[in-house]
Amino acid sequence: MIRVDDLSITYGDLRALDDVSLDIEDGEFVTIVGPSGCGKTTLLRTIGGLETPTTGSVRVDGDSPDAAQSDARLGFVFQDHTLLPWKTALENVTFLRRMAGKDPDPEGARDLLATTGLDGFGDARPAELSGGMKQRVAIARAIHLGADVLLMDEPFGELDEITRDEMSVEILRLWRENRKTVVFVTHSVPEAVFLGDRCLVVSGSSAAGGAGRIVAEFDIDLPRPRDESVFGSEAFGQQVARVRSALHDDA
Repeated sequence: MIRVDDLSITYGDLRALDDVSLDIEDGEFVTIVGPSGCGKTTLLRTIGGLETPTTGSVRVDGDSPDAAQSDARLGFVFQDHTLLPWKTALENVTFLRRMAGKDPDPEGARDLLATTGLDGFGDARPAELSGGMKQRVAIARAIHLGADVLLMDEPFGELDEITRDEMSVEILRLWRENRKTVVFVTHSVPEAVFLGDRCLVVSGSSAAGGAGRIVAEFDIDLPRPRDESVFGSEAFGQQVARVRSALHDDA
């Protein structure tokens, strides 16, 4: 379980997050949506131990994020794939596991590449892969690490809409198979609704003098498993409208 209690983050006179509290259950897929500058990435980075709380606390299964990170219980997927350009796709997938001191598992890595649609691309380097393929490698790398929690910061943000939809379906399939706890930050309301068990709406722009806070929370009442057919359903449209309304009402 991830527990955030009364979390606030300040940088000098800038208050990025204000009194944020939430619990995320094991195996839950939680999406966080909000406008640019609202503090959603700061919240994700604090859960991952990349930012230090000014006040309040974050715990991952009762431990500090630093402890969870040192035990390789946290995996990160960023908007920039951060692949090492001189390593092959297979070597990139196994790299974090090796750095964490875990036994290498090249066969497991090859299986993950295959399940992400990259069978036969294990020897390809990042320059030979498309944007969507690079993100598939980054996701496979995070899963191969064996982390219990995946923290994903707009990993599809630079992809075209069709590829984003395909990647969303892919990440849900991998989540069903591996059942990790996922915290997924996005600007896209449809993406947040399609992916999540629960969607948190964060609002409050530092530029406008307001610190980031959770202003609404929605249980996503859509059946699983989900595929592209969900996008055209009335229920999906209603869920998207609810989340958008919360964003606009707060703005």
